Amino acid sequence: MVINILKWGNSLGLRIPRSFAKEAGVEEGSKVNISLEGGSLVIKPVRPAKYRLSDLLSEVREDNIHEEISAGDATGREVY
Repeated sequence: MVINILKWGNSLGLRIPRSFAKEAGVEEGSKVNISLEGGSLVIKPVRPAKYRLSDLLSEVREDNIHEEISAGDATGREVY
């Protein structure tokens, strides 16, 4: 598919056809990574990192665990 590059302020922009956006899983506000590879523009969606609780907890050790933090006195019916 051939599309035109458009002037957008001091930059250039391009419109992504709806069918391409849908297949790539991007929509208005999505973040993308743009790079040059062999003189070609490559645009890839940035996917949020997926964390597993077990992976995160595996990094907790005696030397990096913090003490309990006070949130102040109860202001309602909180039970501590």
